[in-house]
Amino acid sequence: MKRNNINDFWGRRRCRRRAAVATAAAGRCPGLDVSPRWGWAGGWWFGRFECLICSPFFKITLLAPYHFPIIPEAGCDEAGRGCLAGPVVAAAVILPNDFYDPLLNDSKQMTEKQREKLRSIVEKEAISWAVARVEAEEIDQINILNASFLAMHRALDQLKTKPEFILIDGNRFKPYQNITHLCVVKGDGKYAAIAAASVLAKTYRDEIMADLHRDFPYYNWKQNKGYPTAAHRSAIAEQGACIWHRQSFRLLPQGEQLKLF
Repeated sequence: MKRNNINDFWGRRRCRRRAAVATAAAGRCPGLDVSPRWGWAGGWWFGRFECLICSPFFKITLLAPYHFPIIPEAGCDEAGRGCLAGPVVAAAVILPNDFYDPLLNDSKQMTEKQREKLRSIVEKEAISWAVARVEAEEIDQINILNASFLAMHRALDQLKTKPEFILIDGNRFKPYQNITHLCVVKGDGKYAAIAAASVLAKTYRDEIMADLHRDFPYYNWKQNKGYPTAAHRSAIAEQGACIWHRQSFRLLPQGEQLKLF
């Protein structure tokens, strides 16, 4: 078998990637398309057909555009549930059925720059979106699980278009009004509306923590966002807790925690 030029070899790979992205944008699974894959092994060139989506040379994230195509459905997600300080923030997003952006994914898998870029895209192209928060004081009163549900409910309350179905990231949810919902574990990596909500919740909460950092710089919330890093806990041990810390959380080891409040 004649050995192909290496530049042409890599060029074909790039073409296959573009073809897969175009296929996904058209609403079809790239896994349905196959293309020849050439490789070099043991001094021989060999060929085989390989599913584009299964290729080890690149990864394409495919998010379902909807669960039901004929009714408006909202995706919901929260940010800040495991933090020691600051609010828990939730977002609700209703996307058009044909919405597609190759960057859209679980916000935790994206860079800060990508999240900020997608935030403006989602806000511009969504049929409706809203962001809501529940403060640390409320979290201490009702616990973080109920506070997460409350933040999602508040976001849903603000939607200008009322959804007829709700997609929730996670395995539990408190029913909202009489609207049917579906809990999806790791849903921000499975449904576009949940992924979009995760981007909004994450970016808005990061913005809140950056603002709080100006008044409480020694906790370094601009960097750690209120999460339980070693540096954050060290600052709490030295400076004590402030009004934005969640007193119902274990901020320090048990013996030292008792000295804070």
